[in-house]
Amino acid sequence: MKLYSTRNPNVLVDLETAVFKGLADDKGLYLPEKFIPFAPSFFDEIEKYSFQELCLKVCEQLFQGEINSNDLKAIVNNAITFDAPLVKLEEGLHILELFHGPTLAFKDFGARFMAQLLSYLNKDKDKKTTILVATSGDTGGAVASGFFNVPNIDVIILYPSGKVSPLQEKQLTTLGGNITALEVDGTFDDCQSIVKRAFLDNELSKKFNLCSANSINIARLIPQSFYYFEAYKQLENKKDITFIVPSGNFGNLTAGIFANKLGLPVRNFIAATNENDIIPKYLSTGLFEPKPSIQTISNAMDVGNPSNFERLLSLFGSTWNNEEINIESYSINDKETQNGIKNTYNQYRYLIDPHTAVGYEVYLKNKNKISNGIILSTAHPSKFDKNIYAELASKIEIPERLSNLEALEKNSINISIEFNDFKDYLNSKG
Repeated sequence: MKLYSTRNPNVLVDLETAVFKGLADDKGLYLPEKFIPFAPSFFDEIEKYSFQELCLKVCEQLFQGEINSNDLKAIVNNAITFDAPLVKLEEGLHILELFHGPTLAFKDFGARFMAQLLSYLNKDKDKKTTILVATSGDTGGAVASGFFNVPNIDVIILYPSGKVSPLQEKQLTTLGGNITALEVDGTFDDCQSIVKRAFLDNELSKKFNLCSANSINIARLIPQSFYYFEAYKQLENKKDITFIVPSGNFGNLTAGIFANKLGLPVRNFIAATNENDIIPKYLSTGLFEPKPSIQTISNAMDVGNPSNFERLLSLFGSTWNNEEINIESYSINDKETQNGIKNTYNQYRYLIDPHTAVGYEVYLKNKNKISNGIILSTAHPSKFDKNIYAELASKIEIPERLSNLEALEKNSINISIEFNDFKDYLNSKG
């Protein structure tokens, strides 16, 4: 398996280099040089595979012998220990539940797989690796859980102060050990900017052996392609599929494109965003105009400069579509998001989180052209402020592994948005 930078397709690296570097030297993001599609017969018999077996098949197809089968099987089996059930709300409308992992969010797939992969790649190295990750909500908790007590790895999580839900904050600030939480006086984009600058700082990169666990890292995106195959497997009607993908940094959508390039039959992808509507405006005007993120109730999608836009441009060019696949994107405001929560419960007796509600409302806007829709449900509703749910708050059941967090003491370090402050902090550790 070889990977190229989105800014220089002529320079290729192996998987290990791409995973440890995160960002290429030219500041580009890594993408597989080629995707070899499964034979059509694979999809004819896809229902015979368990979820873990399916994940292993996808890895083998992508890695092309980069990691031997036994080691790859161990990585998959240790990472993917939970399901991704498909729930049918009505004919032609399904919810793919991606919140059955340890931290009740879809980020568990990427974080746990990356932790296992990194541990495998790191096993013969003497130098400790430092993971840097910026989070607007669920990524931090998933990375903290996935990497907790992994040997020879330290994790530093940067999150925007006051802009993640209380339970999300507890998930990333209460573990201790090899996990450190930095509470940044700014937005997610400020956190992401600090992380990107750190990787381009030669002094820090060499001293701390830095690695990113954000979706800029290819190791995060590969496992997120798994559940697109799993959704297809569970469908009764496998024709004319449209995935509606709640989107912030656009890693989840990019992973769906990976699945499609591996042959998964998909008619359409619709990226559902909140009021941070950079991509819908781009598809409408052709202008990519990042701006400071707006705080919304679907906080994990509060991204004003989506990193994976660059990958999508590299994969598709400026039009983002071709003969085989089409990508659309629409935005939803907070009032519509709350209506989505209320309406799905009233109509289906099914409770969803704010991010899934963004997807549901985008589905409704496009219902007349969607014959077989799957909405990716990214997090359990109990992770969010009950005020979002109004009269439905009493219907929320909080799983024990989440309710136990309330009694734990938050432990974070406050820093400014200035990169030099972060650099001083990091150097003080080493």
